[in-house]
Amino acid sequence: SGSGAVTRGRAGRFQKETIPMSLQESIKPDGVLCNATARSKKHCLEILSELLIRNIPDIASDDIFECLISRERLGCTSLDRGAAFPHCRVKGIDDSVAVLIKLSEPVDFDSADGEPVDIVLAMMVPEEVEDHHRADVELVTRVLADEGLRARLRETTSSKDLYDALINGADMTCQANCA
Repeated sequence: SGSGAVTRGRAGRFQKETIPMSLQESIKPDGVLCNATARSKKHCLEILSELLIRNIPDIASDDIFECLISRERLGCTSLDRGAAFPHCRVKGIDDSVAVLIKLSEPVDFDSADGEPVDIVLAMMVPEEVEDHHRADVELVTRVLADEGLRARLRETTSSKDLYDALINGADMTCQANCA
């Protein structure tokens, strides 16, 4: 979950500041897959669903897949320039959970810019979204918008390198933009 400092708000009441999480809190090394093969956007979402529930035995990947598909129906989650951020709300979790795949061949993701997608970061957030979960989503959007980071992710050849590039790049992006 996101971290927060307690400060005095209006009328002297204490409130929690919303500070974006570190991606390390929601994405673990075993949630990263380099050079994955997906036949389509739908197949990509299936792979992501399986990765997302890897460490959550009480949730079925089919349920997550349906959540991701439902979210896509509301509007494409492509961020353009070959990156996408499928995300959904999930009952039964308390913290954001994220995974990342780099596809060996890009797939059509119905992107506004028409560019196929090869970098896909998916996230589940709790059904009851709080400010720190919104901050998690905003952080991922900022990170994936970083052109230099996307280039570094594309250069990786192993899942470990992909994870390291994401975490290091996210930290640098946040230091530059999260002050």
